[in-house]
Amino acid sequence: MSATVPAPFERLGGEAGVRTLVDRFYDLMELEPSYAALRAMHPQSLDGSRDKLFWFLCGWLGGPDHYVQRFGHPRLRARHLPYAIGIAERDQWMACMIQAMGEREIEPALADKLAESLFGTADWMRNKGG
Repeated sequence: MSATVPAPFERLGGEAGVRTLVDRFYDLMELEPSYAALRAMHPQSLDGSRDKLFWFLCGWLGGPDHYVQRFGHPRLRARHLPYAIGIAERDQWMACMIQAMGEREIEPALADKLAESLFGTADWMRNKGG
């Protein structure tokens, strides 16, 4: 009999853990000068962005599909087309998320796996050169 590996959602601590990660991600975006260009792409208030990323990540990580229940299919690329996203923006987003995962002390093997998966999605959002 083999033990089932819990979904990343559970390994992160469920909704509370995902919310903490998302909040740290956006706090870093506001606080760190190295993420200023990324911050400038977001609305003045980050409340809606925080909720949408939280809702999306819950489902993406194997938890409740809050985002899909509210908005339907994520259509991530289409929803990000209004924003000029290139390599620099992708890399800032990734650096901010990796820093947030590190500060939240997510187990390294899980953080590496999530970063790898998130990079593929972040790279797919690119819609401009450079």
